[in-house]
Amino acid sequence: MDRRSIAKIIKFLALIGLVIQAGFIIPLITSFIYYNEYFIEYYILCTLFFLFLYFILYKVKLDLTIKEAILSVNLVWILGGIIGAGALMVTSGVSFVDGFFESVSGFTTTGATIYTHISDLPKVTLMLRSTMHWLGGMGIIVLGIGIIAMINPTASLALFKSESTGISATKITPKLKNTAANLWKVYALITILNIALLKIEGMNWFDAINHAFATISTGGFSTKDASLGYWIHNPLILWTTTFFMTISALNFVAHYKALKGDFSGYKSEEVKWFLIVFILLSLALGFVHYFSSKDSLFFSMTNSFFTISSVISTTGFATLDYSQWGHLAIAIIFIAMLVGGNAGSTAGGIKVIRYVVMFKNLKYQIKKFLFPNAIFSIKVDKTPINANVLSHVGAFFFLYILTNAIIALYLFASGYDALTSISAALASVGNIGPGFGLVGPADNFAFFTPLQKIILSIGMIIGRLECFTVIILFYKDFWKR
Repeated sequence: MDRRSIAKIIKFLALIGLVIQAGFIIPLITSFIYYNEYFIEYYILCTLFFLFLYFILYKVKLDLTIKEAILSVNLVWILGGIIGAGALMVTSGVSFVDGFFESVSGFTTTGATIYTHISDLPKVTLMLRSTMHWLGGMGIIVLGIGIIAMINPTASLALFKSESTGISATKITPKLKNTAANLWKVYALITILNIALLKIEGMNWFDAINHAFATISTGGFSTKDASLGYWIHNPLILWTTTFFMTISALNFVAHYKALKGDFSGYKSEEVKWFLIVFILLSLALGFVHYFSSKDSLFFSMTNSFFTISSVISTTGFATLDYSQWGHLAIAIIFIAMLVGGNAGSTAGGIKVIRYVVMFKNLKYQIKKFLFPNAIFSIKVDKTPINANVLSHVGAFFFLYILTNAIIALYLFASGYDALTSISAALASVGNIGPGFGLVGPADNFAFFTPLQKIILSIGMIIGRLECFTVIILFYKDFWKR
C-alpha cells in the first residue's frame, strides 16, 4: 500500500474521529452538568488532535478504492474502541484493555460489560456508554457517508458497500448522502419518541435518555445494576421497551417508507417471519416461566416477551435472571440468540433474511432431487434470487459458525465450562451482550483475562461487520490488488 493510500485512510479516520467527537458532545454536556474536568480535558485534546490530522491532510482527495474502504471500515471500529477506551479510563479509572472491551462493546452495540457496580459509575461514564451505542447503532460509517459524499461520491459508495449489512445494500434515494441523512432522521425521531414515553412512564430524564439510546441502537447498556429489572413493577416501561426493541430490529428503510405513507416495507417475508418467530418464542417462554413459577400469567408474559425481544433484537437488556428458568427456557432463548434481527436494522446476529433464503434453497434442492428435469426458481418477495446470493449466504453461515467455534473452543481450552464458552462467543459475535453460565444476565465479562477480552472484542467487530469485511483482510490476494 503506497503513501497516498495511507494518507487517504488517515484522513478518513480523522474525519470519523471528528464525527465521534461531535457525538460525544452529549457526554460533554453531562460532564459540565455533573462536573468532570478529566473528560472535558480529554475531549478537547482528542478534538484538537483529529482537527490537526485532518488539516495537515486537507489537500488529500478522499477517492477511496474498495480495498481502501474495506481497510478503513475495519480500522474505524478499532479507532472507536481506542477513543472510547481513553474516555472510560479518565472517567472511571479502568485499564486500557477493559476500556477498549467496553468501548468496542458499546460502538458495536453488543452490550457486554466489564463493570460490576454500574449504578455507582459517574454520570458521564454512563452517558458515554449509551452514546457509543447510539453512534454505533446506525453505523458510524453511515453517518460519515453523508459527509464524505459531499467530498467524493465514489468514496462514499465504496464505504456504503463495505458497511451495509444484510444480503445487499439498499439505497432509499439516488444520492447516498440523502440516504444517510434520511436514515438518521428516522433513527433520531424514534429515539426522541422513546425518550418521551419513558419519561412519561416514570423514568427521570437521565435514565430515559440513556435507555432510549441503548434501546433504539439495540445495544443494552443500562444505568442500573439490575438493568430494566429496576423497573420490573412498571409494566408500561417494560412493554414500551419491548416495542421499541422490536421495531429497532426491523429494517429502518421500512420505517422511512412508513413515514412517507408507504407500508410495503412491513409486508416483506423477512418482517413476517421475524414477527412470527418472535411471537412464538415469546409465548413458549411465557408459558414455560408461568408453569415453572408462582408468577401471574401477565407477569410471566411481560418478562418473556421482553426477554425474547431483547435477545432476538440483540439488545441485551434483562429484567430477570432467565438462566434460572430451567433447561427448556434456556433452549428457547438460545434459539432467539441464533435468529437476529432484519437486514438494514440496528440489530446484530445472522439476520432473518438469510434463514429465509436458506430454507427456500433447501426446499429448492428437495424439489430438484424429486423432479430433476423440472425448472424451479428461488424467490424472496416475488423477486428471483440468483446463484451469487445463495453462495454468499452459504459462505456467511460457514464463516459465522467458524468464527463462533474458534472463539468458543479457545475459551473452553482456557478452562471455562462449555455453556459459558459457547454463549460468550455467540453473545460477542452476534452482538447480543449477555449469555449463559458465567456471562449470564446477572453477571459480566470482567473475569476474562486481557487477551481473552481482546479476542472477544475482535469477535464483536467481526459480527458487527458481518464476517466478510474482516476475514478478507487475512486473504493474501487482498493485499496484492
